[in-house]
Amino acid sequence: MTARRGLYTLAGTLLLIGFVILGLSVDKRPPPVDVALADTFRGQYTRPAGQVADLVTNVLGPVLPFVLGTVLVVIALRRRELTALCVKLAVVLVLCRLTSLIAKPLFYRDRPREFPDPSYPSGHVVAVACTGFVAVLLCAWTRPRLARLAITIAVAATLVAALCRIVLGVHWLTDTAGSVLAVGGVGLISAAGLGLLPRPEDPA
Repeated sequence: MTARRGLYTLAGTLLLIGFVILGLSVDKRPPPVDVALADTFRGQYTRPAGQVADLVTNVLGPVLPFVLGTVLVVIALRRRELTALCVKLAVVLVLCRLTSLIAKPLFYRDRPREFPDPSYPSGHVVAVACTGFVAVLLCAWTRPRLARLAITIAVAATLVAALCRIVLGVHWLTDTAGSVLAVGGVGLISAAGLGLLPRPEDPA
């Protein structure tokens, strides 16, 4: 168990290192893939595709961690035996969500078009990814049979959120990739540290 927990922590550390390296490498000049995608979707935020993307990101965005946080509170109140689990999950959720709030001022990357706040990482994608990460943990501990479905939904929602932010021209592709790296890194480290990974029932 201790060895496997160490592997999760190592994986999380590597993801965080990747997040920092990526942020530093794109801080001054966007790579060609960023420029190509930004040019492809330039001006779309005023068109139907952008309007749809804007509606989607109103749902797949910063509101999601608050919704999941409320769900955790309700579960903790209704099922006292799950209170400790919900508290740990809430800690992971908060730590993962803080990644964009802390990192944006550190990198202070310009966005593809004029828009408030720095660009790296995407706060919307961080919000969706951290919600998905914690939702998967919740299912793994309370409804293991739903864990794979939760993973599929979490990945799909994160990809859709990332695409929408790129279509809207408010984030580069690497902003969204950095968001996933940050959440994955902080999520794995904090979940392992709190004893959420691996689960006792997980096969060795």
